Amino acid sequence: MVFRHPAERGDKGGSGRFEKVAELASNFTSSAAFSVLCVALVAGFVGVHLAGLPVSWQHLAGDSIGAVSLLLLALLKNAERRAEHAIQRKLDAIAAALLEQQQGRSADAHEDLDSAIRMEERL
Repeated sequence: MVFRHPAERGDKGGSGRFEKVAELASNFTSSAAFSVLCVALVAGFVGVHLAGLPVSWQHLAGDSIGAVSLLLLALLKNAERRAEHAIQRKLDAIAAALLEQQQGRSADAHEDLDSAIRMEERL
């Protein structure tokens, strides 16, 4: 397995299974339902401590909050990388279109720019 930046992979807007799942998870974690779930987890964590339940219950509550935090970190990083890739692709398309315009020729750069501008519709 090779770990490379999405911009270096050469994919032109193709979404794999991971990207689709990450997008769905990102949408869920930004919803009100997920906020309610997080508040319930924190309330459960506090309730376990206030009730004086055995240490195993306290560990379970703490571990569940830790797992949710780790998943959120992974989703945040994935969203950051996708946004970075989209911005870089748009900047590259703008630079290519400006260079073509300055040189007085017309090629594929304007079409690439048009597709890059509409890139967020696919994300």
